[in-house]
Amino acid sequence: MHRRRPSGGDGGDGDGDGDGGGGDSLMERLPFSIINEILEKLEVESLCSSACACRTLRSSASQVLSSLSTLDLSSSLCIKVRGTELDDAYGFQSIELSLPKTIKILKLQPLLVKDAIQLIRALGDGGNFLMKSTNLSPGFRLQSLSLALNIISDNLMISIANSLHFLVELDLEDRPTTEPLPPYDLTNTGLQSLGSCQHLTGLSLVRKNHPISFKRVTDMGMFLLSECCKGLESVRLGGFSKVSDAGFAAILHSCHNLKTFEVRNASLLSDLTFHDICGAPCSLLEVKLWSCNLITSESVTELADYSNLEVLDLSGCRSIADSCLSCISSFYKLTTLNLEGADVTDGGLEILGKGNSPITRLCLRGCKRINDKGIDLLVNSGGKLSKTLSALDMGYLPGISDKAIFTIASFASSVTELCIRSCFYVTDASMTQLASRGRFGDGKKFLRRLDVFDCRGLSDKLLELLKKPSFRGLQWLGVGSTRLTGKGKEVFNEICNERPWLTLCLEGCEMGCHDGWHFHF
Repeated sequence: MHRRRPSGGDGGDGDGDGDGGGGDSLMERLPFSIINEILEKLEVESLCSSACACRTLRSSASQVLSSLSTLDLSSSLCIKVRGTELDDAYGFQSIELSLPKTIKILKLQPLLVKDAIQLIRALGDGGNFLMKSTNLSPGFRLQSLSLALNIISDNLMISIANSLHFLVELDLEDRPTTEPLPPYDLTNTGLQSLGSCQHLTGLSLVRKNHPISFKRVTDMGMFLLSECCKGLESVRLGGFSKVSDAGFAAILHSCHNLKTFEVRNASLLSDLTFHDICGAPCSLLEVKLWSCNLITSESVTELADYSNLEVLDLSGCRSIADSCLSCISSFYKLTTLNLEGADVTDGGLEILGKGNSPITRLCLRGCKRINDKGIDLLVNSGGKLSKTLSALDMGYLPGISDKAIFTIASFASSVTELCIRSCFYVTDASMTQLASRGRFGDGKKFLRRLDVFDCRGLSDKLLELLKKPSFRGLQWLGVGSTRLTGKGKEVFNEICNERPWLTLCLEGCEMGCHDGWHFHF
């Protein structure tokens, strides 16, 4: 059954010591040589995670990690420590770890900002960190840093700028539970300090706990950032509620090498940001605007001159309508299009279906005006999309029924990923059609991933269809909130024993369960 990974050795207190659950007593029965031999076969990320389970594993993991400098870790190192709360992020303090000076990529999550500052200063000094056993040789040059924190502050940014002069990519994400106090929040000063990172080409600053936002960063902060970091090629900004069109436009017009521009939850971002963008020196390849409520179809029209655009993500921009789809269909390199929650109709899908865009990934989730007819027009209008489309998301569409699924199964021959979660009128007939796809040499590709979460029209018959030879090639299936979830562990174990490559998700994860912290059948 799809289960959450326990955060500590006993699954209760989350401190990883395993005092109450007997984790240590069981592990202590095994010789250390056997434990170490097993741990040596793990990847670094799994090894660090195992150290949080109990004292015995922590001790063994420390011994194994201490030899990492002799391994080939010249490209990257990623450490993830999962706690029930961010205050449980003790993991890097509990692991004695020696890093080779050739390490270029470091990822830590979650982490308290005070610990992050201490760590970064130690990195800059080439001194000791991660407890007394860590040694960094002179010449340590970190190029990519990714941190998930409780809060992003000016002190953190200044520490990064002063300590990591060779940084190329910086990815910071925080999830504060309350509004940060003025001395501990990010301000314009923190953004300005990044000017010391002369090699910086990728910057991601995201505050995820909406509606809590970076309320102390204004347009001035973006002006300062755009002037001191003109070499940026990728910018990802989330939760900057006090930055207006002028601030975001400054990034577009000042960063000459900009290829990726992503903004999330920006309540003041409007079409004016993209006004006269044809005069901007950048060559955009990816534009992502998530939940920017003032964005309309006019912004897409302004992007028409960027014919090389490959990714356009307008998720949550509810004023996007059919009027811009003819422009989108002319992007001859566009491979990914996200219209989640947009006000598009069946007629708009016909325009896309006739277009020249070689779209491989299309999201129509929550576009409530789309019906079965629109799906038929999308894949049967003679354009490139019918041949190139490999991933389609039709989740939360009340107008979708078996008819649309029959159309996909019959005519969208390249589709290998299909999401129809919460499509209440989809029944067993659709599953039967999808299960036989590709079996008879009809040239259609097998489905690799299928999400039927909360499809209430499905019955127990799907269990029979999961047996060979149906659904050949299926690697991931999401069946949460369907009648199948009550069938018991034995039924699913039987299916997975027969099809060991298949992952069954019963909890409602998005396609593929990307967070990496779950157990599945």
